[in-house]
Amino acid sequence: MGLDFSHTDAQWSYTGFSRFRDALATHEGIDLDQMEGFRRHGDDRPRIPWTGITSPLVPLLNHSDCDGELSPEECRQVAPHLRDAVNELWPAETHSDFHADPTGYHNRSSGLALADGMDTAAAAGEPLRFE
Repeated sequence: MGLDFSHTDAQWSYTGFSRFRDALATHEGIDLDQMEGFRRHGDDRPRIPWTGITSPLVPLLNHSDCDGELSPEECRQVAPHLRDAVNELWPAETHSDFHADPTGYHNRSSGLALADGMDTAAAAGEPLRFE
């Protein structure tokens, strides 16, 4: 059981997707543990609102990890920046061998497939659904 999306074969386990988003957020200078809507067990610190965060990845970062959807407009906003972030975080030349780094390889291939799925959904004028 895990997280699937419409318009693409990208998928993660829920834990894997959480780690993927943590890496994306860190890349964007965001600590998800401090953001509204994210709370680790036993952490009662005040949360930072998303309203002041300007990253194009906000619709993906501030989203349920088990259901819901991204609108075609959000997909158009997120996809190119997601592709750039994935290429910076998991460069192709360092992840050509799955056995060398299975997490990086998976995040790279699924992250790029997710961006492609966002492009497909946006082109069709349909939302990308989290399933």
